[in-house]
Amino acid sequence: MKSERIKKLLPVLIAAGVIGLALLLVSLPGETGVAKEGDSNNYESANPDHSGQYSYVINLDANAFEGAISEGLVLVDFWADWCPPCRIQNPILEELAAEVHEYADITKLDVDQFGDIAAGFGVRSIPTLILFRDGEIVERFVGVQQKETLLAAIEEHL
Repeated sequence: MKSERIKKLLPVLIAAGVIGLALLLVSLPGETGVAKEGDSNNYESANPDHSGQYSYVINLDANAFEGAISEGLVLVDFWADWCPPCRIQNPILEELAAEVHEYADITKLDVDQFGDIAAGFGVRSIPTLILFRDGEIVERFVGVQQKETLLAAIEEHL
């Protein structure tokens, strides 16, 4: 009788354990690399990341945003640390930035910290990626995008 109860409860316990593990993994802090208001290095590319490798992705804040998009070709990733699709997009952007950093800037703006800027561009879902050319929007993407898609858009607007 006791073994029957255990057999009935086992799937429930396993499911609860899997759900608990999934929640734990989602809530773990990821790589933020976010520039905070008042930081002295708000707009600097080729920064070493936590692993010692160089990143060509530029982390923007409110002070650097306008200047960053005003000149040249700039892709802005509107993202948040708690967003799983944003975490999927991040390594794709890192690869893209390493490839195009000589002729386009790949940037990120945290919507939790700078929601007013995101709202000003009609960002309602994240990740949203907006490609600017000299301050004007030329392309907009919502959801995770493959490197090839973003590269084609950048090359089209060079």
